[in-house]
Amino acid sequence: MKKNILCIGAGYVGGPTMAMIALKCPDRRITVVDINAARIAAWNSSELPIYEPGLDEVVAQCRGRNLFFSTDVEKGIVESDIIFVSVNTPTKTFGRGAGCAADLQYWEQTARQIRRCAKSDKIVVEKSTLPVRTATAMTRILSAERTEVHFEVLSNPEFLAEGTAIEDLRHPDRVLVGGGDTPEGRAAVAELVDIYAAWVPRERILTTNVWSSELSKLTANAFLAQRVSSINAISELCEATGADVDEVSRAIGMDSRIGPKFIKAGVGFGGSCFKKDILNLVYLCETYGLTQAAAYWRGVVAFNDHQQERFVSRILRAMFNTVAGKRVALFGFAFKADTGDTRESPAIAIARMLCEERASVVVTDPKALPAVARDLADCADRVTVEPDPYKAAEGADCIAVTTDWKVFRDLDYDRIYASMRKPAFLFDGRNLLDREALFKTGFNVYSVGRSPLTHLD
Repeated sequence: MKKNILCIGAGYVGGPTMAMIALKCPDRRITVVDINAARIAAWNSSELPIYEPGLDEVVAQCRGRNLFFSTDVEKGIVESDIIFVSVNTPTKTFGRGAGCAADLQYWEQTARQIRRCAKSDKIVVEKSTLPVRTATAMTRILSAERTEVHFEVLSNPEFLAEGTAIEDLRHPDRVLVGGGDTPEGRAAVAELVDIYAAWVPRERILTTNVWSSELSKLTANAFLAQRVSSINAISELCEATGADVDEVSRAIGMDSRIGPKFIKAGVGFGGSCFKKDILNLVYLCETYGLTQAAAYWRGVVAFNDHQQERFVSRILRAMFNTVAGKRVALFGFAFKADTGDTRESPAIAIARMLCEERASVVVTDPKALPAVARDLADCADRVTVEPDPYKAAEGADCIAVTTDWKVFRDLDYDRIYASMRKPAFLFDGRNLLDREALFKTGFNVYSVGRSPLTHLD
């Protein structure tokens, strides 16, 4: 008998992951629950609560057949055999570990609710990103009261990149399952492996102990973020020496020991995971007295912040040391292309710094404009939104490209240049555009890690 699956948490991880399992395992009933009624209503509508290429089609194919979305968490717990926990674990903002440690209050509330409602044995799967040895804490909570119900806790971290999540789920590099080295633990691991084996080759499904699985998630994001900060550090040197960071990146990326991914210079990393997971790693290192390791990883985050400050400083220097009263068109607000997610987006910090310099900031983005009012509430009097990038650039003194949307690359920049105040500046924070063509049009062009192309003396 195929076991029913429940996912608690209908966010960026839970929704797409369960949709793919439903697609690939049509003989299993999968329910996604969340206490946010508006979010569940959106999952049951034609306007899903998140934008992810390909997600609409997968949900439409499965919803109502073997994929269901509900606010009835207790009913879901009772009727399920396997429970994925995909609740929010933000960075703690209070008490010990504030600014670094994961805030586990929602995770603990969920664990206690599972214990209270469960009437039969459950496999509980950590899907949220959690500190090492959290599974042990969950096991203790679930087993705190003597009961006939047995819980087996597994770790199954997600490795999704927003914008490509559906493809990542369809063809994952690896699926990681961590479990206990007991007969019950090994049996639970086999149950979860069997689900993924419906479409993932067995050699790509890795099994480890729980703690290795938990740490692997934090480590993967820390390593990727470290690569971004490393190439951005080199971009600063390139600007000082006249080297071209794109050429350096291409040269080192051809080294098989390094590879080409995540060594593209820009305004820094964003998203819900990189900063949070690195700071979690920092806190873990500090907890175990590993001060040098903690300082190393903290430096990755510090340089990311520096890169955004440096981008704004370059805008100021180029534009005669002031943007006060000037119109700045910010091309992009999402933290990366093909998503509407703005969590930790570099564009937020950049826009805020420009507003502090009394610029008039006009934000355009294909998917993320609804988030502007929330993310820039503290400087709302200096920020407007404009869905049309051509209108956003009208009368602007400069354009700052902060998200690598393909639509920005394909715009008519001759038309845009004609509508701007002169001299017209373009600051390409993603090295997305053809800078020689822009210079020929008349723009003063500043790219990350490259010498400027300017018509000014």
